[in-house]
Amino acid sequence: MEIELSYFEVMDVVSLFEHLNNNCEKELEAVGKQYPFEPLKYFPETLRLTFQEGVQMLKDAGVEVDPMEDLNTAKERSNSFDVVIRGEEIISGAQRIHSAKFLTERAKACGIEVETISPYIDSFRYGVPAHGGFGVGLERVVMLFCGLNNIRKTSLFLRDPKWLTP
Repeated sequence: MEIELSYFEVMDVVSLFEHLNNNCEKELEAVGKQYPFEPLKYFPETLRLTFQEGVQMLKDAGVEVDPMEDLNTAKERSNSFDVVIRGEEIISGAQRIHSAKFLTERAKACGIEVETISPYIDSFRYGVPAHGGFGVGLERVVMLFCGLNNIRKTSLFLRDPKWLTP
């Protein structure tokens, strides 16, 4: 997906809850008969915070934050987002870093030989647009959307260390 203005555009494609409720009524009713669940309550608009707003929220919650430093996982800083259902993360997404200069500096700082990743870095010098994406665990989405207590109830071909056949 090409980002034209902002990584927020990636967030806009994550509107599947409305689709499920509007187009899968019979399927959700069938699941509800076997596994009763409370319909998912959600805001139709995605909450979006600027970095400064996030830093202020952390400070207000008593977390020590240096607004000039990168944040760790608990205090993430990047053009990124998470989607959470019923208190659990189902999607993480972000805009890729697309500055050839910054990528080169970071590679050197991390002890990576720039020559080994030069085709990747060069792609941004030659015009690859800013872009991003996200990863989704569909079975996890279904489990949490339907309020199920186990992901095994959402998997067609369950796999685990003790399961030998589909």
